[in-house]
Amino acid sequence: MKRVLIVLLGSFLFSYGNNCLECHKDIEPIREPDSEMMKEILEIAEKAGYPENDCIVCHGGNPEAKDKENAHKGSIKAFVKGVETEHGIKKGPQNFYPDPGSPWINEYTCGICHQEQVRTQFTSLMFTEAGKIQGSLWGFGGINGYKHDIGNYAVKAVELHKTLGTKIYKKYMEKLKKLEPQVFPEKMKELPPAPTAEEVEKDPKLAVYTYLRQECLRCHTGVKGRSKRGDYRGLGCSSCHIPYSNEGFYEGKDPTIPKDERGHMLVHTIQGTRDAKVKVNGIEYSGIPVETCTTCHDRGKRIGTSFQGLMETAYFSPFLEDGSPQPKLHTKHYIHLKPDIHLKKGMVCQDCHTSIDVHSDGILTGTTLAPVEIECQDCHGTPDKYPWELPIGYSDEFDGNVPAGGKPRGVVFSIPEYIEKGCKYPPKDGYLLTARGNPFGNVVKDGDEVIVHTAGGKDIRLKPLKKLKEEGRLKKEARVAMVQIKNHINKLECYTCHSTWAPQCYGCHIKIDYSKPIKHPDWIAVGKDHDSSGLTADARGEIKKHLIEGNIVETRSYLRWENPPLAVNGENRISPAVPGCQTTVTVIGKDGKPLLVNHIFKIPDVEGAGKEGQLAIDISPIQPHTVQKESRSCESCHTNPVAMGYGIEGGKIYENPSESYTVELTTPDGKIIPKKYITQINSIKNLHYDWSRFVSEKGVQLQTVGHHFKNSRPLNNIERAKLDRRGVCFSCHQTMPNKDLAVSLMVHIGEMADLEIDNNMHRFILHKLIIIGAWVQILAVAAVALLIIIFPLRKKLKRGKE
Repeated sequence: MKRVLIVLLGSFLFSYGNNCLECHKDIEPIREPDSEMMKEILEIAEKAGYPENDCIVCHGGNPEAKDKENAHKGSIKAFVKGVETEHGIKKGPQNFYPDPGSPWINEYTCGICHQEQVRTQFTSLMFTEAGKIQGSLWGFGGINGYKHDIGNYAVKAVELHKTLGTKIYKKYMEKLKKLEPQVFPEKMKELPPAPTAEEVEKDPKLAVYTYLRQECLRCHTGVKGRSKRGDYRGLGCSSCHIPYSNEGFYEGKDPTIPKDERGHMLVHTIQGTRDAKVKVNGIEYSGIPVETCTTCHDRGKRIGTSFQGLMETAYFSPFLEDGSPQPKLHTKHYIHLKPDIHLKKGMVCQDCHTSIDVHSDGILTGTTLAPVEIECQDCHGTPDKYPWELPIGYSDEFDGNVPAGGKPRGVVFSIPEYIEKGCKYPPKDGYLLTARGNPFGNVVKDGDEVIVHTAGGKDIRLKPLKKLKEEGRLKKEARVAMVQIKNHINKLECYTCHSTWAPQCYGCHIKIDYSKPIKHPDWIAVGKDHDSSGLTADARGEIKKHLIEGNIVETRSYLRWENPPLAVNGENRISPAVPGCQTTVTVIGKDGKPLLVNHIFKIPDVEGAGKEGQLAIDISPIQPHTVQKESRSCESCHTNPVAMGYGIEGGKIYENPSESYTVELTTPDGKIIPKKYITQINSIKNLHYDWSRFVSEKGVQLQTVGHHFKNSRPLNNIERAKLDRRGVCFSCHQTMPNKDLAVSLMVHIGEMADLEIDNNMHRFILHKLIIIGAWVQILAVAAVALLIIIFPLRKKLKRGKE
């Protein structure tokens, strides 16, 4: 590991105490005094000549100053931190760093010890937001096609030899990059600037850059983001590793930080692994709380709020104790559904997601499925194989070979050095490997069981599916779904069945109005405007310097959560799907006149369409993060037109949205009687069916399905035919009670015996009929075969006697 050098300027004949505490008396230690991290911090401070001042190692400043003005400045007498590079020492600026986690300066702060994560941070999706950008450009007519080479800022991938991961992992990722080059660019260019109102008049499509810069891109780690309830956070590393409450109030003991002013950290302590203990209000916790992640993961796929069981709603009930409405969180109201079972077991996001999932490995990726290296089977295995018996790439089959084959992946007994800087757990019988070949630092094999060491302090022991099957502990429904019907295991994601709900926002209606005097922040410009201390314009309170024209309003057609549809994802497995972004665009020019109204763009020559174009509204395969132990029912897929892609009730209830609808006094034949009336529901010219319908019964694709990966698509004709079991009831009931003599007799006997035909009895009768029917047909075939054999033999014997 490259060592970080501390360059001292000047000669120190004696050391100083911690002058910072003259003002910041009783502030919480960034880590516990006896922790290894704090010991290393103090060791660095001692080398600098200030053994009692741990503050300066992260915050810089002038440790000799006695007043705030001078303390919060760089000093020629203070030490200058430098990072070792191929070309020698790269000196950092002499400065004060209010938020040491800021990505714009953290190579001189966090990067002293965590060089690997700092080196790869700019390739993380949390910095580039390339998936959001490509998705939004897609909805405005596929402006950049399938390419994912535009990010928030211009950035290049890290050189291969400097990327993170094992040799197996790096080889795997090189193969993956060749399979999906559009998702793994070598570099990204910066998002084009927001247009002027005059430019939008000439080309309304340009409004997408206003939309992106104002709305979609405020969550990247290069800024602090929106100051709304639930959205408060720090910069860069501090976005996740410094706790902020939903209310944004400081609740520590530093007398200099206001306790009645929103926008401050909860407490001045790092949150991270199990070893990092945070103490506040008499409570001690470890790990990064889910709500920290949900600060950003509350729109788009909404996986953070969904994990918590939160489904947004247009309503603000139920009322609070004082009669006031439910408060907005992340600017939305919610209803509470079943949270993910992993949350209920006491797990947080980092217990499944690896360091590479979050921090990046140095490879540029264009969408969330690309950098995530984990699969459910990595811990749970399958009914036939333990996790360590599965091959590398299982359930991550971008190459189309489903299920993946190869030798068992096994386990390992060491973890990379950059992971060891966190909490290191004993390997027991070996660390489990992810689907792409990196060791889990917190998941170990213990005999034929698995232990998951959670960041929150739990050691969860789980029995893989194979052991549950061998012990006879799988329920009947589980045995049928996973053991008897192997295609469920071989061709579906585990969460296809076990995610029982998903947020489905059908119809994303966006209005961008350039006639309004209201202006909003350009979040990319805010991030680019960072000073030498690492503070961005929003952190400095100068956000008004970067306001741009265009007032944005978003709304939807309708919301659903139950029975999400099914589609094939980029890994070639059937998964749940939700509306990715069914973009319907309205643009108002600077003079107040509409340039586009309820417009759905079309993209030519993509996804089943020719020159006429496919609608640029998308259904996106998703891991909803709503996993339950009890899966969705068989009927929710096999008898449900939604699951097949045909839409709610097959799209038969939704009236044609391409025609406007007026509610007024009318004649019986529909003529509007008053002269003065307004349209109640305006038309959406390019849309002729329900938003939830994305493939026809004949297999014609009606919307795009997952525009990131090559293999994303609706279920094909064969798959839908296997899935579709509608009308099974009719198979029996078309002859009941009196259309067939034998059936009529059975019905009569049942009535005479006064049998109660409840659901259990109904299933028993069907099961019995299948068994009887199968044996009758087998015996009939056997009898015919026997006659075919015996009859010629008898004739031959008879001739012999003659």
